[in-house]
Amino acid sequence: MTFFQDFPVPPLPPRPRTTRYVPPPWAAAPAYELPAVVHIGKFVSRTPGMVVAVKSADVFSTGCVFSLSWLFRRDDQSDDDWADLQHLFFQPRVGVRRGSGKQTGQMFGVEFPDGTKASTGAMGPHVFMERDQPPQPPTLVLNNGGGSGGEEEFSGTGALWLWPLPPAGDLRLVSQWTDFGLEETSIVLDGGRLRDAVADVQRFWPEEDRNHG
Repeated sequence: MTFFQDFPVPPLPPRPRTTRYVPPPWAAAPAYELPAVVHIGKFVSRTPGMVVAVKSADVFSTGCVFSLSWLFRRDDQSDDDWADLQHLFFQPRVGVRRGSGKQTGQMFGVEFPDGTKASTGAMGPHVFMERDQPPQPPTLVLNNGGGSGGEEEFSGTGALWLWPLPPAGDLRLVSQWTDFGLEETSIVLDGGRLRDAVADVQRFWPEEDRNHG
């Protein structure tokens, strides 16, 4: 016999099974698809102090995720200036720098062959997910993958979700980060190559798709 046996704990009420949240297609990649991986291996920008690179694209049925990496190395910055840059690097905010009129923060953009454009500076991922109506395509969402840094360099990675898949033709990918001296620069990718890769996308449970189709 113990003291707490005189105080029985009532059973917990049954907990209803929660419904899995499914983000809309313009906000994120499908959860139950194995994407087709397209190697890209291009520098969006390469200067003596900074590199921004696109490693590959994971192609899904509704869009694609670009795998990005970037690195900034120290030049003649003082310790205080380097500390300020560290804050900007790991906590970037998109906007207009007060008093200068210049845009600040890490930004990416795309331009389709017909001239339609999208920018990560337009709206954040949470805004895309909260909308119950599809935005005007295309949309572009940047999800930072973290990074590391020290006294000599900062490095980071990210995933760039593009919805929908681009049409065949030239797809322009644009980058800018004026805080680190990176003015607007761009590369051209083959939109048709990305679209053709859809044939190799595999659904986790295709038989369930048929049953619900």
